[in-house]
Amino acid sequence: MSMDSSKLPLLLFSASLFFTAASSIGINYGQIANNLPHPEAVVPLVKSIGATRLKLYDADPRVLKAFANTGVEFIVGLGNEYLASMRDPKQAQAWVKTNVQCYLPATKITCIAVGNEVLTFNDSTLSSNLLPAMENLHAALVSLNLDKQVMVTTAHNLGILEVSYPPSAGAFRRDLTQKLSCILDFHGKVGSPFLVNAYPFFAYRANPKQIPLDFVLFEGSGIVDTGSGLHYDNMFHAQIDAVQSAIEKLGYKNVCLQISETGWPSKGDADEAGATPDNARKYNRNLLKLIAEKKGTPMRPNLNLNIYVFALFNENQKPGPTSERNFGLFKPDGTPVYDLGFNVTGLASTNSPSSGGTSGGTMPTVSSPPNGYLSITADDAVLFNGVLCVSNVGRRRMAPGSVGLPLGVRRI
Repeated sequence: MSMDSSKLPLLLFSASLFFTAASSIGINYGQIANNLPHPEAVVPLVKSIGATRLKLYDADPRVLKAFANTGVEFIVGLGNEYLASMRDPKQAQAWVKTNVQCYLPATKITCIAVGNEVLTFNDSTLSSNLLPAMENLHAALVSLNLDKQVMVTTAHNLGILEVSYPPSAGAFRRDLTQKLSCILDFHGKVGSPFLVNAYPFFAYRANPKQIPLDFVLFEGSGIVDTGSGLHYDNMFHAQIDAVQSAIEKLGYKNVCLQISETGWPSKGDADEAGATPDNARKYNRNLLKLIAEKKGTPMRPNLNLNIYVFALFNENQKPGPTSERNFGLFKPDGTPVYDLGFNVTGLASTNSPSSGGTSGGTMPTVSSPPNGYLSITADDAVLFNGVLCVSNVGRRRMAPGSVGLPLGVRRI
């Protein structure tokens, strides 16, 4: 059953100065759940923890409208199922108009993430649609004079690597090298970042007897990369630099690498080693310290990683192992899953309906009539900034399944 957000209390927790120095915290806002509060109730929670950036897996109009005039920056997503339609420039422009343009400038949308972890599905049709979709969406932004404020990118998991250790030997899978070269070339031309989802938890879960827990929780003495001589005191940095090495091997040293997902679950199945509240607290607390210190990696000490933590809430309808439903920093009622030292203002009271399920309402239909103009219809269209806005992406994000790669991969 959906939660009645009008009954949600204002939750206040003890103050802490621990994260006063933290800047530009990014969080993934997933919604595969039937008990999440309405986005309007989430605004004060997000602001109270100092989050200035949110990443969606769709372009949910309720979220984008709720966060208008808050200054929070958004990455909006276009689901994998819509890549094929984006090969049509007219449909790409229609998507940008209805999911990005009509929310600007009140809602600060700065990026479109096209698909998610597409290349490691090993689906040739899907992967062949990725770059054309990115190019057409960027062209649509250019035609609307939005390309200087909204970037186009896509997120990859670590399954794109063939070699991940030591970091200096990092190399992409040979069967993906050509596609990745073309994507990197796109990033270089338009100035958008190469996004990676990095999860030390999955590496530890796959091999807990061989991987020291303190190394994945940012609390170990670390390792020395025999190839570069650089010291790594945590796996997170080792994962990132392995990708950085792979990028540089293809000759794209000037493309910026950023982290679109990382996190740790507070609960897991019996065979999911390390999935505990204490380990999740340690991982994310140390991660937030790293964000506050604005540290790069041993290979790139000045790199702005622009990290997005996964995730804002536990999501009770995600399939897969128990861990998948327990990556949230917060429970659906706005209380912290574990103490991260935040001075937290919980969910605001609101009379608006809660988010309900995860289907995202009626999907709009996009058709091309004889006159060449696109007609877009949907039952959940909203009027925003005087413009009819329609989201033609669902609110479900396909959930990750099994993982088994050396440095941790969260597969969907």
